[in-house]
Order: sequence, then structure tokens, then C-alpha cells
Amino acid sequence: MVAVAITGITKHFGETVVLDGVDVEVPDGSFAVLVGPSGCGKSTLLRLIAGLERPTRGSIRFGDRDVTALAPRDRDVAMVFQSYALYPHLTVRENLGFGLKLRGQNKRAIADRVDEVSKMLGLTRLLDRMPRQLSGGQRQRVAMGRAIARRPALFLFDEPLSNLDAALRSQVRVDIKKLHGELGTTSVYVTHDQVEAMTLADVMFVLNEGKVEQRGAPLDVYDAPATRFVAGFLGSPAMNFLDGRVEGAGVTLADGVAVAVDRERFELIDGQEVTLGIRPHDLVVGGELPVDVTVAEALGGETYAHGTLAGQSLVVRLEADQRVRAGDRLSVAASNVHLFDRASGRSMRC
Repeated sequence: MVAVAITGITKHFGETVVLDGVDVEVPDGSFAVLVGPSGCGKSTLLRLIAGLERPTRGSIRFGDRDVTALAPRDRDVAMVFQSYALYPHLTVRENLGFGLKLRGQNKRAIADRVDEVSKMLGLTRLLDRMPRQLSGGQRQRVAMGRAIARRPALFLFDEPLSNLDAALRSQVRVDIKKLHGELGTTSVYVTHDQVEAMTLADVMFVLNEGKVEQRGAPLDVYDAPATRFVAGFLGSPAMNFLDGRVEGAGVTLADGVAVAVDRERFELIDGQEVTLGIRPHDLVVGGELPVDVTVAEALGGETYAHGTLAGQSLVVRLEADQRVRAGDRLSVAASNVHLFDRASGRSMRC
């Protein structure tokens, strides 16, 4: 196992700045997730850690080793790709042992390690199949097994579940979580999927436009987003955002609609232009805020009512037994709110 320290990493492709002064610390044995929208720089950062790209500026350390200029083969990392990257002409058994064979290990040691890894991942009955004979989930487990077989100091995952359907993503996500618990190897995982980030990470780094917007334990970041971007990126459905002005005991929206705010939680100035953030599950029926419903999504265990409040779009999560349809008016209250400075997008939490 190894800790990873990334300091001041900047990466340019020609005139394009992909990463701009990024700092990331991954504790020894932890599972870190780099999450963000397409084009934010997360995959480039992972390739820098792997040694597949060189930084324009900055340094990368594995424990007490500076690996910034080292070739990939000298970093003792194993990478699992989105595309599986299996050798199509080799059986599962041969794919699992290929890296060990390249390192000169004897046949007995390779066979023992392949047997151990295949049992761990439930691949024993598939060892003599070719990759084309496997499902997507089985191929991804083989790709992970090939990485595990080498016993690297660091695992890197580049959106490994993107090619799987929803049910398989859920299952393989559980497999990855279990494996990390068993192996304890430091891991860095890249995804644009917030569910993967929230469920897998010990520590999460939210990237946006080449910078780390926020880092921390997933629930800490979710509960206390530092910026409007982070607040809107995490959560499904996304957080509601309502523009207003600080007045008296709360925030006044259009048409004079007022939302009460605990002023002890926020640094507020009367007259300040702000954005009020409310997650759909923090809106409860039985308040004084009028929501005109335009669309109702009944999902079985819950219903999402899409509508407008003071002329601005809003989504309310309802329990399954709370029936609603287009044209209804709901009266709701906010059980928890977030406030962001409208100009900077920064949280106004004290």
C-alpha cells in the first residue's frame, strides 16, 4: 500500500489548460474517487498518476518516492479501463496470469495466484473461456482480476462501469467495494457518476474546469457543499436553486414569496443577492410555499412533483401514497436550506 500526494499539478495540451494547480492527497489504504462532469480533467489526472502523461508543472509522490518523471512500469500501479482491455486471443486464465508471466514468475506461482484471484472474483468456472464468450460484467471482473493478480501498490480505475447496464453497474460496484475491504490497497477511481462516487469513496474530490472544487468524505461534501456547482452536481434529482434577496428573517423570492432562513447558520447582509438551494427531499407538504405542479413522476416507492415556485422551477419529493397530478397546487415548507452568493457561487454557511 502507498499514500499518494499530488502537489500543484498543472497540465496543458497546447494552449488548453486541462488541470490548473491541482492538489490531491490520498491516504494509505484509502479509496479515493475523482468525480466531475465530462471535460473537467479527472481522467487526465488519473493518467498523470499512472505515468501515461507527464505534467506541465507540479509533482506526484507515492509515499516517500517522487514518481513525477518515472515510466508507468516503474510505478507499481495497475489500471482497470472502461474498455476492459482484455487480450481477445487469450483465455480468462491466460489473461489473469499475463502480467505475472511478463514479470518472469514461474508457472506454479502463476497458477496459484490465478486460482486465488479467480476464487475471489467468482471466475473459476470461466477460466477456460475466451473474452468473447463472457458478458460485460464478467469481462470487467476479469480486468479487475488481472490487476489484482499483480499485487500492485496502487489500483487505478478509469470509469470501469460505464459500459455496463444499470443492474450490472450496481453489482460490480458492490464487488469493487468488497474487494477493497479485503485487499486494503490504495485505490483512485474516476467517474462522472455521483452514485458511484458517494457509495465507493472514503474520500471524494469534486473537479470542475481543471480545479478541485471540494474534497472530503462523501456525506460531508453532500451535506455541506462549498459551492453551487458541487451542490448541483451531487444529488438526484438535483438540488433546486431559487434566486432571491436577503430581507428580514429570510430570503424573498419573486412575487414577494419569503423563505425563512436560520441567520445564525449563514453570513448574510440585508439586500444581498443570493441563490437559495433546497434538495427535493427537504421539501415537505404542509407549509406556506405555493408550488404549481406541471409534471408528476410516479416511480413506485416515491413520486417527484415538478413545478414552479415564484416563477422558478422546483422539484418536490413525495412519498408514494401522496398522489399528485399536473395542475395541482402543493403547499410546502423547506426543512433544510443552503445559501450561495449569487455572484461567486460560494456557500454562505458560517
